[in-house]
Amino acid sequence: MKNIAIFASGSGTNFQAIADAVKADKLSAIIKLLVCDRPGAFSIDRAIKECIPAFVFSAKEYESKEEYETEILQELKELEVDYVILAGYMRLIGPTLLKSYEGRIINIHPSLLPAFPGKDAIGQALNANVKESGVTIHFVDEGMDTGPIIAQQSVLISEEETMESLQAKIHEIEHELYPKILQEVFKK
Repeated sequence: MKNIAIFASGSGTNFQAIADAVKADKLSAIIKLLVCDRPGAFSIDRAIKECIPAFVFSAKEYESKEEYETEILQELKELEVDYVILAGYMRLIGPTLLKSYEGRIINIHPSLLPAFPGKDAIGQALNANVKESGVTIHFVDEGMDTGPIIAQQSVLISEEETMESLQAKIHEIEHELYPKILQEVFKK
């Protein structure tokens, strides 16, 4: 059983999917902590409902990324966290966390990387008029969505696709695929 911390910046739908998979015994993990960089984000409410502690911070209250990552790292070590799971966390992970959790930070991204890295991947795909997009789960390195790919699943984009409809398709895949792939990684 792996101890994990989930990092999120927004509504926390992937956080919830992981928590639900743990409760349903589909994922052998204990969620020790939610790390959220946006006070007031709905992911915090989800953590409270699930009785999972949250470390909430605002990056602008720190002098550097190293300063807040050092504080996060201390929390992770105290809770004996094995893996860091990014679930809609909108910050690049810096050297402080990368060094301590090398090969143990996993991210989910709403595109078929290397296509459409960074923010608004769904919007990028729609603007590019591509015929398919999807979901990528990958290990995190120092780049923007450049780490080694663990798994991908595609989704077709119809001609009448909207931002909302494509986002719904991608979320459906994410919520099934992420817990499943995490379980496979944790068994290795």
